[in-house]
Amino acid sequence: MHPCAAWPDNGRSIRETLDRVGDKWSVLVIGILAVSGPLRFTDLAQRVPGISQRMLTRTLRHLERDGLLSRTVYAEFPPRIEYRLTTLGDSLRVVVTALAQWATDHDSEIDIARKAFDASY
Repeated sequence: MHPCAAWPDNGRSIRETLDRVGDKWSVLVIGILAVSGPLRFTDLAQRVPGISQRMLTRTLRHLERDGLLSRTVYAEFPPRIEYRLTTLGDSLRVVVTALAQWATDHDSEIDIARKAFDASY
C-alpha cells in the first residue's frame, strides 16, 4: 500500500509536507545549511543561486514554522541573526544530498530529453 493511502486525511498532510521540503528553494537551503552549518541571511543568500531576498525570507519562515530550522537573534548592534538546521531538519541531510546529487548526475540526460521532447512539438 502506498504511504499516502494510509493517512486518515487522504494524504493531505503528507502532500503539504512534501510540498514544503521538496520545493527547489527548501532543498537548496537545507542542503547548504547541512554542509555549512549556521549562516546569516546574507551569507545564505549568496550561496543559494538565483533566489530573491523575498523568496529566501519566505522559505526560511516556512522552514522555521515546520521545525526544520531555527533562527537565533544575537543581542548585538547591529543585530546578528543566524539560521541553522534543527535536529529534524538535519534528518533530511541524506535525502536532500542524494536528491541534489541525482540532479547533478543526470542533468545532461534531462537536458537532452527536454530538447528532444520540445523538438517533437
